Amino acid sequence: MGSYCVDRRLILASGAAYRPMFPHPTTVTPQSPPPARSSRVSFSSPSPAGAAFVTSSRSAVASVSLPTGSALAPEISCNEVQGAAVRMSSSSTAEGERSEFTEVVVVRHGETTWNASRIIQGHLDAELNEVGRQQAVAVAHRLSKEAKPAAIYSSDLKRAAETARTIAKICNLPDVVFDPALRERHIGDVQGLTLQDAVKEKPEAYKAFMSHKRNKQIPGGGESLDQLSERCVSCLYSIVEKHKGERVILVSHGGTIRELYRHASPTRPLHTKIHNTSVSVILVSGDTGRCIVKMCGDTSHLQATSVLENAFGGDKSSA
Repeated sequence: MGSYCVDRRLILASGAAYRPMFPHPTTVTPQSPPPARSSRVSFSSPSPAGAAFVTSSRSAVASVSLPTGSALAPEISCNEVQGAAVRMSSSSTAEGERSEFTEVVVVRHGETTWNASRIIQGHLDAELNEVGRQQAVAVAHRLSKEAKPAAIYSSDLKRAAETARTIAKICNLPDVVFDPALRERHIGDVQGLTLQDAVKEKPEAYKAFMSHKRNKQIPGGGESLDQLSERCVSCLYSIVEKHKGERVILVSHGGTIRELYRHASPTRPLHTKIHNTSVSVILVSGDTGRCIVKMCGDTSHLQATSVLENAFGGDKSSA
């Protein structure tokens, strides 16, 4: 049903065109129970709203070049933009210009047993655990009280697909559109291992996964960060082209969501976790490619449930 949407006009920073490498998903069943949830946190109230938006344009995909002085740009945490009201420049306040933006609501999937056990999932196809299903219901009820979206898109991996179906049912939305371009990063030989085991059993793949080099592929068929960014950002704009001026929901994964944020806000790195069923909102112009981060990583809907602070989040920042 979904298609792997890659805009071949987009070029990696290295100057080489991206050649899609897309292994088929592997279905696995977690074999060991999660450890004690010593780092599980319940949210009693939403985090405070923060400052104004951070913005980027589509050209950041091709060049990933930053404005002069951007090396000194402050790092940003999710709470700094959480819940902020829309504030556009005076040149963007006309109603006609507002309508060019698509409001993209990005939701991470609910918790899995492997998240709780800190096992690296990547493209391996673990299902939601009971807590994850409760989180999916919670985020669905939250979204049902907001403006109704025109469509819902999702990674085709089970943990995202179940989360998306729960949202679609409670929000009374049409069928979920599944797209493998919204999958988690393929993490090669470290998939199915904890980081501690990966260090011992797959040291080269572990080093590649922890590397800061964005063109570094992971042994065992793993993607580089540039390849992950290419496919998920290309898919983002493909979806936006179909829904100009509308609101859509995307259900995806921690590492993939971080790359979408990095594209939307290239001068303000995000060094924090993207928790299970956290909500981020990005306004995207299909005409100019401009992105505005409206909200990032909000978990205020989890007041009645909880979230694992130490769950593995799909990338090296959650290690």
